[in-house]
Amino acid sequence: MHDLERARTLLTEGCYTCVLCRVDVCYTSHSKGISPMLDWIGAGVELRGFCAADTIVGKAVAMLFVHAGVCAVYGRVMSTAGRDYLTAHGVACSYDTLTEQIVNRTGDGVCPMEQTVAQLEDPQVAYAALRRKRDEMRRKQ
Repeated sequence: MHDLERARTLLTEGCYTCVLCRVDVCYTSHSKGISPMLDWIGAGVELRGFCAADTIVGKAVAMLFVHAGVCAVYGRVMSTAGRDYLTAHGVACSYDTLTEQIVNRTGDGVCPMEQTVAQLEDPQVAYAALRRKRDEMRRKQ
């Protein structure tokens, strides 16, 4: 089975939020939002060449996938900004549902992570900005 197909199958069958696969290695997470990618990148996990399956793929996580060197991405839901960013960086992508924007968890506005990267293009700059934003949001809880 191809790595992207395996990641997609694990995402569904394992009820995960994010799955990355390459050859015999798979990383899985139940964490919400962009936290799985922030955590794996922050821990120094080498993800270059992995295929990813995620429940929601907006520009924020798309930038993290590019930063980490992921080569293909499937999203159950993908924003046009996420698709366009992945495509512009040579990352193959597929999705079940394409949406104009990713909404926040309360459903009453745009996702704060998407707002954080809206004007950014550099994936390394985005990684730092997203870590700061997540830390800031956690302090407020």
